[in-house]
Amino acid sequence: MSSKDWLEKDFYAVLGVPKSASSEEIKKAYRKLARELHPDHNPGNTSSEDRFKAVSEAYSVLSDERKRKEYDEMRALFGSGQFRRNARGGFDPSDLFGGFQGAGAGAGDRRFGGAGFSDLFSSIFSGGGGAGPTRTRGPARGRDVEAEVVLDFGDAVRGVTLPLSLRSPGVCDTCHGNGAKPGTEPRACPVCLGSGLVTRNQGSFSFSEPCRECQGVGSIVDEKCPECQGTGGVTKSRTINVRFPAGVADGQRIRLAGRGEPGERGGPSGDLYVLVKVRRDDLFGRTGDDLTLTVPITVPEAVLGTDLRVPTMDGAVTLRVPPGTPSGRTLRARGKGVVRRDGKVGDLLVTVEIEVPKDLTDKARDAMETLAAEIAPASREQLDARVRRYG
Repeated sequence: MSSKDWLEKDFYAVLGVPKSASSEEIKKAYRKLARELHPDHNPGNTSSEDRFKAVSEAYSVLSDERKRKEYDEMRALFGSGQFRRNARGGFDPSDLFGGFQGAGAGAGDRRFGGAGFSDLFSSIFSGGGGAGPTRTRGPARGRDVEAEVVLDFGDAVRGVTLPLSLRSPGVCDTCHGNGAKPGTEPRACPVCLGSGLVTRNQGSFSFSEPCRECQGVGSIVDEKCPECQGTGGVTKSRTINVRFPAGVADGQRIRLAGRGEPGERGGPSGDLYVLVKVRRDDLFGRTGDDLTLTVPITVPEAVLGTDLRVPTMDGAVTLRVPPGTPSGRTLRARGKGVVRRDGKVGDLLVTVEIEVPKDLTDKARDAMETLAAEIAPASREQLDARVRRYG
């Protein structure tokens, strides 16, 4: 998340809390909204899904004391009028830097709308504006990429490797990412001497800002690559194999480092985040690391007890139903659930429900009437006793 995002988004408004809200109030507001907007409760509703992502993003900042402090300081600086929007919708930093003039000013404005703006503020709030050595910025890191994959329930429990097709920016095969026409090479920027940053003194502060001559890259391309127009990247289709570990849960994000968009002019690639959606299963459910299963039994089986054979994800097991088992009782098959991250395995929780027959043969009805005659007096006596007691 860039500093530009922090300036443009009011995270307090997203969560519906005042700026003075306590950590507990922020957590309470997030949980309420997360329950209401979760994709499982709003299938196919893209608006709710976008709001859910916005709420999660806001909470990730406001729930962290350090991030919240930096966010408040940055918003206060912006709200005080130090910055103003330019005609392209970005932010004009000239108010803070006294209308700095130099070569390539237009290119500099573009950098302040992106990663360069983030670097500027990170140097302010991280204490990097002192007289120490200037950090070399170099080629810009590529953006992170998000993708979504729907897994079958069984694949999510056992783990699976699947091919994932993406259409996104990739390294230009013509210039191999440096942005220069084949046969030429980028040259070091004469203004920043290849560092990508220039330092200015502003009162008692020393600020580092992206070099406007090279747009913070540190190098200049005189003859641009005809394929990528000097960016070092082109849009292409690619397929990668993604390993989803056993026990991956619905809504979990898998991070693949360095598999996102390539960096500008040979910079490091961003990361790929794969959001996992798990299809519902017709038979099994899931609660944490435990699998759940509901199995019907007959009245005689509940009364007399029985050995019940039930399916699991890797075969079948036999569970003992003790005599006198009530409907709704849960039996446990240990080690037949989801594999945990530490290697341990959850359980299979089997809930038995007594199935009452709707149609009876004459023989079955006679048997039930005989049974009722045997057990009804005791049951009736208990009921009458309760009536007399609470009378």
